[in-house]
Amino acid sequence: MRYLFTSESVTEGHPDKICDQISDSILDALLTQDSRSRVAAEVVVNTGLVLITGEVTTLANVNLVDIVRHKIAEIGYTDADNGFAAHSCTVLTALDRQSPDIAQGVDSAQEQREALSESDLDCIGAGDQGIMFGYACNETPELMPLPISLAHRAARRLAEVRKEGKLPYLRPDGKTQVTVIYEDGQPVGIDTILISTQHTATIGDITEDKAIQARIKKDLWDYVVQPIFADIALKPDSQTRFFVNPTGKFVIGGPQGDAGLTGRKIIVDTYGGYSRHGGGAFSGKDPTKVDRSAAYAARYVAKNIVAAGLADKCEVQLSYAIGVARPVSIFIDTFGTGKVDNQVLLDLVEKHFELRPAGMIQAFGLQTLPAERGGRFYQDVAAYGHFGRNDLDLPWEKTDKAEILKAAL
Repeated sequence: MRYLFTSESVTEGHPDKICDQISDSILDALLTQDSRSRVAAEVVVNTGLVLITGEVTTLANVNLVDIVRHKIAEIGYTDADNGFAAHSCTVLTALDRQSPDIAQGVDSAQEQREALSESDLDCIGAGDQGIMFGYACNETPELMPLPISLAHRAARRLAEVRKEGKLPYLRPDGKTQVTVIYEDGQPVGIDTILISTQHTATIGDITEDKAIQARIKKDLWDYVVQPIFADIALKPDSQTRFFVNPTGKFVIGGPQGDAGLTGRKIIVDTYGGYSRHGGGAFSGKDPTKVDRSAAYAARYVAKNIVAAGLADKCEVQLSYAIGVARPVSIFIDTFGTGKVDNQVLLDLVEKHFELRPAGMIQAFGLQTLPAERGGRFYQDVAAYGHFGRNDLDLPWEKTDKAEILKAAL
């Protein structure tokens, strides 16, 4: 059977991604000073405006305005002509403390409160109820679906050529989209590549829209597409379609072109729609929120199952009740590719993986930020995906359980 599947990514200058990165920069700063900070930082951006809202309970003392301005400048919004710039935007703050009703369940899980357990790992209850999914497949070396892997690759390269000055007319906002051709469940080619990128109104002495469009399309093919798709057969004249800024131009962009909001790019953050999603966003949330920590754990489980050769594809669902440490349910689906029964995999997961909040926080070091990162951790995954990041040493991307799973069988 032949079919097409498409995934998209966005650059760090996309309005929603600006918000994600600011939220996680705030989280990094608070956890650096107080590892027990409870954070749910939400950000809104619009023309000339940044609003920080949500709930924070912490002993840390940070300058939120400085954090916001530094991150915006790092992304590339330094020119007020964009309608949004680090030095001139207004920053408003409206933060409350975490609800004591929630805090009591997080501070002491039901298992401890009702003397059902004496384990230290039952000291933290889930920060909310909900469902989380993790996924892995053997389509790429990083065990991610090929469409989202290629879309991220294109988005990162688009930002690189802008920052390196290779295409100085580019501006920070942008989107990429890749459509992969599948036959019998295996990727066999690229049907379509789409790049939408913000740019200056003129390029040198080129002022006519069609000429600008033609120049951008050629440059993006030469500087973005060809380098990152070099290992994949492409035939731009026949097999692979290539679209650039299909409306004809993209001058007004960023927060001036569209308001941004934390947590509105959850499919970009995960598997590009290739796997199911529980609906919870990651950015701005401390790891007691299982929307984040359990999604990382579910990816860790799925990736190790695939890395162990026990399945070609694996999806893991976890569910939690607020204030309860242990998952309410665990579900595993290998889509008919499993080498052993799914019940066998479930038994292995329950035995070899820690899925309580305190255990996940401890195993992945989610509250103690690595000193070598200089206070950066969550903000670095707030753009270009939280999974399959070979450019970052992420604990939930390790496959250190693969040999244990194989040995157990």
